[in-house]
Amino acid sequence: MDTAKTNESILSQSIREDLKENRIDHMTYLDDMEILESDIDKRVLEAMASYDYDKYTESDVRSAIYKENRTPEDFAALLSPAALPLLEEMAQMAKRETRKHFGNSIMMFTPLYISNYCENYCIYCGFNCHNKIRRAKLNVEEIENEMRAIAETGLQEILILTGESEKMSDVTYIGEACKLARKYFKTIGLEVYPTNSESYAYWHECGADYVTVFQETYHAEKYETLHLAGKKRIFPYRINAQERALKGGMRGVGFAALLGLDDFRKDAFATGVHAYLLQRKYPQAEIAFSCPRLRPIINNERINPMDVHEAQLLQVVCAYRLLLPFASITISTRECKRVRDNLIQICATKISAGVDVGIGGHSGEEKGDEQFEIDDTRNVPEVYDAILAAGLQPVMSDYVYV
Repeated sequence: MDTAKTNESILSQSIREDLKENRIDHMTYLDDMEILESDIDKRVLEAMASYDYDKYTESDVRSAIYKENRTPEDFAALLSPAALPLLEEMAQMAKRETRKHFGNSIMMFTPLYISNYCENYCIYCGFNCHNKIRRAKLNVEEIENEMRAIAETGLQEILILTGESEKMSDVTYIGEACKLARKYFKTIGLEVYPTNSESYAYWHECGADYVTVFQETYHAEKYETLHLAGKKRIFPYRINAQERALKGGMRGVGFAALLGLDDFRKDAFATGVHAYLLQRKYPQAEIAFSCPRLRPIINNERINPMDVHEAQLLQVVCAYRLLLPFASITISTRECKRVRDNLIQICATKISAGVDVGIGGHSGEEKGDEQFEIDDTRNVPEVYDAILAAGLQPVMSDYVYV
């Protein structure tokens, strides 16, 4: 690790000593990590490295907006600074594409955090292994109590999350949570640590439908300075997680960069190209995007994110829609009520409700601390009514598990 590139203010002396002894090469696979024979990651990184967003003109952007079938080159123009003056036209076209492919349907779901133990040291995350927070892991009874409480709200889709600790939340533990979820929900997603394709196949057999993995940033050098320890430090293993999930039989995969960690235009571009290339290699795959921006976390007020303002967030979300018109786009409670209500009227197709990002908060008092602060605290009926008020149709599930 190049400590000259790391914010020293967040490292205690004990952490520095630990990193000196235990740091690993972020580009080298560990022995238990599956290596795919795939060039997707190489193509994504080459495209990002050559992306010069300042070269695009208003004419390039306008041409991309009104094309019927857009390419990554069109997507590059849509993410450029030259697109900001045309944001209204982009939004109108994005809305048109959304209604063409999704009608007026807005999917509803909620996340369920079942453990916050983590073995990684990601300096921006509330769950990181050096953060002094209350750790907790729900047992089978507690997981079922949480699921029962969520199901009573009428939701039929759930996203199961853990901290990234295979020791504390092993493959079987997550699989058993999926089996429990099948009793209460029609659609089950996972946002857990990346794993090998055989484990994804097991989770799919247990009931999981799709997998979301945040790459955080596609800039390998910046990634190395943000992920200082743990398996998550291995950059190529994470970037290939969606493809391993598809090889394991998952119906769909989700993509996201955490906007604000690095140059958001390049990260958004890499995210879109990654999804674009995988969809063409696996045409049966259902593609989803999330568009998270950095949120405040416990014990870490000294990270200085590269600001991504609301206009820029809208630009990214609209660009995703125009590149892949059929992709699901989720807008989370990281964003405020006003932003979420506006985005579902333009191009977002999925929204969370009744969110609690702590451990055990749906059915009683939280046992463990939350990962980050949420902004939109509305419950399920409130979000449901807001969707109706926008002239849209809340949908609890549109899938049958196969």
